Amino acid sequence: MTDPITCVVADDHPAMLTAVAEILARSGFHVLGRARDGGEALALIESEQPQIALLDVRMPRMSGIEVAMQAAKTAPDTSIVFYTAFGDRALLSEALDVGARGFVLKDAPLVDLVRAVERVAAGEAYVDPVLAGVLVSTHLSDRVPSLTQREREVLRLLADGLANEEIGKNLHISPETVRTHVRKAMAKLDADTRTQAVATALRQSIIS
Repeated sequence: MTDPITCVVADDHPAMLTAVAEILARSGFHVLGRARDGGEALALIESEQPQIALLDVRMPRMSGIEVAMQAAKTAPDTSIVFYTAFGDRALLSEALDVGARGFVLKDAPLVDLVRAVERVAAGEAYVDPVLAGVLVSTHLSDRVPSLTQREREVLRLLADGLANEEIGKNLHISPETVRTHVRKAMAKLDADTRTQAVATALRQSIIS
């Protein structure tokens, strides 16, 4: 007998949280805990060190992306699977940037969620078939510029109206480094101004 795969489930919708946890338990997984927001999710992951953390992307207190970034440091053996109602390219890029091994859409059958967890636990990756199409089209399209994770973070904070100094404090880098990232992003996006760079990145779903 092999030990059951251990997992933590996080979602801010109680009905979804219950449904997902129950189908995983019925499928033979050991659900170590359920979290209703990002803060609870991170605390559970750090205390339980599960094999799999199944995270909603958009949650109160901390997003699934933020939880994954922290968990990579404090629970490096935990593999992250995101499930979300939002299947846009920018979100998928962010999820891959933070090392997610699985990505499932909420409107997929629950059996797909089980398959995703099984595959990731076996050391593979799983991307929802709908999103796989998005990924392929992204790679095939030379029109979509490839920005680094840091360049995307800077542009996202610019889109929120933050100045260089505030962005630097947020990301723990100097204002000069912020300016460098902005310049590089502008060049890649063929933009003449910061505002144009942000608008282009939003329009092409490079940031959300």
